[in-house]
Amino acid sequence: MLDSMNIRLPTREDIHAAFKQGEEAVVALFFGVAQQVEALGEQLEKQAVALKEVQARLGKNSRNSGKPPSSDGYPKPKRTVSLRKPGQKTTGGQPGHKGETLKRSAHPDIQEIHPATTCRQCGSALHTVDTQGYEERQVFDIPAIRIEVTAHRAEIKVCPACRTENRGDFPSEVTGPVQYGPGVKAWATYFQSQHFVPVDRTAQIFADLLNHPLAEGTLMKAGQELSDHITPATAAIKDQLRTAAVLHTDESGVRVQGKLHWLHVAATDRLTDYTIHAKRGKAAMDDAVILPHFTGRMTHDHWSAYFRYENCTHALCNAHHLRELRFIEEQYGQRWAAAMAQLLVEMKHTVETTATHHPQLSAEVIKTFEGRYDDVVSAGYQANSLQVVDPDWKQTPKKKGRPRQTPPLNLLDRLRDFKPQVLAFMYDFRVPFDNNLAERDVRMVKVKQKVSGGFRTLTGAQQFAQIRGYISTARKNAVNVFSAIRDAFLGQPFIPPCPSE
Repeated sequence: MLDSMNIRLPTREDIHAAFKQGEEAVVALFFGVAQQVEALGEQLEKQAVALKEVQARLGKNSRNSGKPPSSDGYPKPKRTVSLRKPGQKTTGGQPGHKGETLKRSAHPDIQEIHPATTCRQCGSALHTVDTQGYEERQVFDIPAIRIEVTAHRAEIKVCPACRTENRGDFPSEVTGPVQYGPGVKAWATYFQSQHFVPVDRTAQIFADLLNHPLAEGTLMKAGQELSDHITPATAAIKDQLRTAAVLHTDESGVRVQGKLHWLHVAATDRLTDYTIHAKRGKAAMDDAVILPHFTGRMTHDHWSAYFRYENCTHALCNAHHLRELRFIEEQYGQRWAAAMAQLLVEMKHTVETTATHHPQLSAEVIKTFEGRYDDVVSAGYQANSLQVVDPDWKQTPKKKGRPRQTPPLNLLDRLRDFKPQVLAFMYDFRVPFDNNLAERDVRMVKVKQKVSGGFRTLTGAQQFAQIRGYISTARKNAVNVFSAIRDAFLGQPFIPPCPSE
């Protein structure tokens, strides 16, 4: 091992020779040994840092970092442990929860009378006996579904005065000799866009349930038409997102034509907008025409591209911080990380408790929390005071940028330098503790990709993103998704109302 490190320790003969030569030779010999030991220590320190980085990299999974569960590989890590602390509530429905029990209908659609014809005791006939009352049982079922064909006939009349042939006017939506109506198109797009059923399986559903198979081209064309019909709704969603007080943003990779593209989401608790773009950075966000005009508070995961928008303020997702803190505690054994995680959760609980009675925390409570926050950050820096930044940095002066740091130091720098953004939820109760809203909106498109594997064309991907934004917005506003799709085909897409309306 020493040979591989180019280290040669003096032999017994070397030591005897030095003593024969005198004191200076002995000093020189042991000085050389000291230099080699120092070099050995530096190399061991470099290897320890490199080994720690490798162990930390291998220790990352979906529980303690932003990596998706699909990247965990096999064997899978232990099930995801919730970052929430267990409460005192029992499992199941809580007191006051509105149940979904099947209730009797006051106005049934069909009535079937089951007569009492014979006395069960003596066998006498009861046909002529008056009915005293009824015992009723109700069955909820789905009637047979079939496609209904409507024949539109325009009258043809010849004017008796001038012999001109005249025809009646067809409805504006009836344009061809044979065509599908809005109900069929709504079914087709509902299955594909809301439940991510592939095109061929959607065609199979029509064949099995309606005994009317549809061509795959017809199903795909329905999606294209819906995308055109909801254009006014998409424009209204973008307009309202630009003026929102708090905006959630996130991005994730999607496969389009076998290449990596990016899904960008901008959302609130009422609105959702999706954009699929070949790029991930500011150019893609500019093309979505929301963030360049946004002046409120943007919540995100600290990706640097978001900070290029200086016309708005920022808030950072603390769910990401909790995962990173868990990673540092598990992989580096640093206790300050657990203390910071506990402090952030305590802040969150205090905000939630206070918000039920007051619009903000008192100045004293804020000052106390800020002091504790600063103390934990200082303890973190003290725990990492001996960390080597990059053992090879001095040997490679041509490297650009700042030296590479360890993950604990990177997170400490963020917690220190972006303290107002980390604690934004504590200063303004409108700001959420995390960015889970945007992550939930992203998840649905990832489910689509998991089912289909990707998109064949960029146009198809963009149309799907537009439809999903429309559907998500309808659901957030408690609007029936199927009705919203059908209304769009009828020329009346759901337009989300402005908050002031």
